[in-house]
Amino acid sequence: MCGIAGFIDYRKRSTEQILIKCTDSLIHRGPDGSGYDFTETDFCQVGLGHRRLSIIDLSSAGAQPMHYRHLSIVFNGEIYNYEEIKKELLALGHNFSSHSDTEVILHAFDEWGKEMMPRFIGMFAFTIYDRQNQEVWCFRDRPGSKPLYFYWHDGLFLFGSELKCFHPHPGFKKEINTQALLQFFQYGYILAPLSIFKHARKLGPGHYLHINLKTQEVQEKKYWDVFDYYNKPKLNISYQEALTETEKLLVSACQYRMVADVPVGVFLSGGYDSTAVTAILQANRTEKLKTYTIGFFEEDHNEAVYAKKVTNYLGTSHTEHYCTTREAQDILPDIPFFCDEPFGDSSIIPTILVSKLARKEVTVALSADAGDETYAGYNKYPLALSFQNKLNRVPDFLKPTAGRFLKYFPSSILKAIVRNPAVDLKKQRLSNLFHEKSVSAVRLMDIFLSQAYSTEQLEALLTSLPQKPISNFNSSNLLRPDLGEIDSMLAIDYITYLPDDILAKVDRAGMSVSLEGREPLLDHRLIQYAAQLPESFKMTSKNKKIILKDIVHKYVPKEMMERPKMGFGIPVFSWLRSDLKYYADEYLGKESFAHGLFKQEEVDRIISHFYNGDKNFNNPFWYLLMFQMWYKKWMN
Repeated sequence: MCGIAGFIDYRKRSTEQILIKCTDSLIHRGPDGSGYDFTETDFCQVGLGHRRLSIIDLSSAGAQPMHYRHLSIVFNGEIYNYEEIKKELLALGHNFSSHSDTEVILHAFDEWGKEMMPRFIGMFAFTIYDRQNQEVWCFRDRPGSKPLYFYWHDGLFLFGSELKCFHPHPGFKKEINTQALLQFFQYGYILAPLSIFKHARKLGPGHYLHINLKTQEVQEKKYWDVFDYYNKPKLNISYQEALTETEKLLVSACQYRMVADVPVGVFLSGGYDSTAVTAILQANRTEKLKTYTIGFFEEDHNEAVYAKKVTNYLGTSHTEHYCTTREAQDILPDIPFFCDEPFGDSSIIPTILVSKLARKEVTVALSADAGDETYAGYNKYPLALSFQNKLNRVPDFLKPTAGRFLKYFPSSILKAIVRNPAVDLKKQRLSNLFHEKSVSAVRLMDIFLSQAYSTEQLEALLTSLPQKPISNFNSSNLLRPDLGEIDSMLAIDYITYLPDDILAKVDRAGMSVSLEGREPLLDHRLIQYAAQLPESFKMTSKNKKIILKDIVHKYVPKEMMERPKMGFGIPVFSWLRSDLKYYADEYLGKESFAHGLFKQEEVDRIISHFYNGDKNFNNPFWYLLMFQMWYKKWMN
């Protein structure tokens, strides 16, 4: 895990010193070393910068930028199967001077070009400069584990692991993208390809960029698409065959992610996903696996007791730490720096805390994200299906009347029906859905279960309402028409919520303490296989994540695992109404809204309702606070 940064400057206004400043803004991602390569050609200046967190081949031979013949690379991530690829290249006549996976990428590109990508099992974002052909290539891994931003404006192309590495360049213009601002307040995160700044974008998961330095042409193309696997015919196999193959893939994915020349640990919540990873790894080794858990004194948020039961049963070397309000308070000011664009998932706080806990002993920690998006684990999936069934049972001629009636329906009763505490803010959305003849589960998941604010409601908040951007939530038309509702929701979540919220959170939290996070359940072989399994192997009306649960039950007793699903959250809203109120007040005073982006009347309404205990306004208040903190850090 590392940090990469660089530029292509066609106006030749850059210097090596600027490259160093851009790169060193990412020192938290790579405290073990740095490297810079500055080149001036007939066409432009090219800068490649790297901050190193040493994981594989700790010697100087693994330093970057790394060069081979006419190729240079800066690389963030890990190629877990690099030894197999290296053997293939050795047979083709290649010779190596290091034991690093970085060198394998360079040789693979020299041998196969972009056709090397299907060979890689790993997480990565890297840039290759081809001096001979005057080209630059940028690649991002399939699910989007590793971030890669780029900026293209006024003859300047910037790239990097985080947006903060653009700020030291004098050519970077930090103008807010109002479409991204709208998206942030709708979802609590910004979806690829947008970023908070104009002219800056996220390279999409499974995409690459090709830049022709002679013509200045920049092309973004896709080399992998999870939809391709959902669009394939379902496998005609028995459940037992699927169970056996899934476990085999899980074991392989977990074992690959233990490859390192430094200590490795595992985040353990006691839920099915992290227990699967922990149990599989502990079952295949004699030494005790190091596991880490964060607990909370508030019972509704505490998973540590469940993790303790699992670790006692499996026999891992376990460390747990109970989070206090003061510790959360200490992390709050750092969120805008490490996220460097507005980010509304409050679980980044416990994720940073557990990363700090693990970093005391290890440099690599395995996490267990993507289990819900791959095997249908979220409560929102059956909820969307249930509500879809209720909506579509209403005769078309009655729907307009039902929609109008809903606006005046008592919130207390509606809240019990749909099991959502923020239902007051969503009545209008539900009312609008009654005017549609047929509502898909994906549309319900988006509009009702994913958005904190609708576009109409944002009209009350934003002084200027831009056109709503097209996002991957709108791409379900690319799935085959006969695909089931469950698989459709899983496919959309895999390209929206997973990369742009969950994986962004895990990357920034780990990198805040220079900890490499690895994700066995993100192994592309797992999702490619799971996408072709019948929906009933993953979820029914009575059970979720069926196949993964049955695998876990082979290692841990079923009665130990069965409990209500808990998110990895913290009692941040109660803290903000009490111990942390003074902190929120610092950013939400009237003088702090001088930027003019929001209507003060709606801001006052959000703040007032939140402090009066109205849970409908939990997320709007938190998003407002996160934006204001970000704005003060990066725009003032």
